[in-house]
Amino acid sequence: MSVHINAKKGDFAKVLLMPGDPVRATWIAHTFLKNYKEVCDVRGMLGYTGYTKNGKRISVMASGMGQPSIGIYSYELFSQYNVETIIRVGTCGAFQKYINTKDIIIAQTASTDFNWMTDFNLQEGSYSAGATYDVLEAAVHESRKSKAKVHIGNIFSEGRFYHFTENDKEPWWKPWEKIGVLGCEMESYALYCNAALLKKKALGMFTVSDHFQKPGILSSEERAKGLRNMIEIAIRVAEKFA
Repeated sequence: MSVHINAKKGDFAKVLLMPGDPVRATWIAHTFLKNYKEVCDVRGMLGYTGYTKNGKRISVMASGMGQPSIGIYSYELFSQYNVETIIRVGTCGAFQKYINTKDIIIAQTASTDFNWMTDFNLQEGSYSAGATYDVLEAAVHESRKSKAKVHIGNIFSEGRFYHFTENDKEPWWKPWEKIGVLGCEMESYALYCNAALLKKKALGMFTVSDHFQKPGILSSEERAKGLRNMIEIAIRVAEKFA
């Protein structure tokens, strides 16, 4: 057991899907895996390991919200449970007008306003966090075989959900939209950094749940259980690394 995960050694597969929501983790296991078993439940961060319809052993575990939370769980999974690949499957808000709610975004890179890299002792410059290329390549390939509308590019991993900027001349997200960032979420930058540090593999995939320039938002139930297109793509990718 690690500090935050009560699974035993060998309970996790080499590749793991990581939603933020424990309800979504349970839904993924129940909907897409066979002969799965619960392997951890500390603080309600549920984890399962089972088999895909093609007989590939994969795991799924919730991360909670924000970079500190996914930073803890991904680090322990990578360093203490021999997990080699983590595919984050989450939701995000979109910045760009050509993106619609329920579209899928694959994060080639992640920007942030969070000071995650403070302890990495980089004396000069800013670290650009990126997905592992072979996992990204597999996701792009599998997404092109699906009917889903998929966008690939930079995502913004914000350090806080609420931005109190009523007095600004333009919304806080507008500068990010101007330089082509696709949208925002809260976890991928830390995941990518941990994977780079520990020589592991990582990718972030997101279903657009809301939009900064268009009306419409997914309900909490849709966010928990309505992301089938993205999960099906992610499982096909996971099978390649199982």
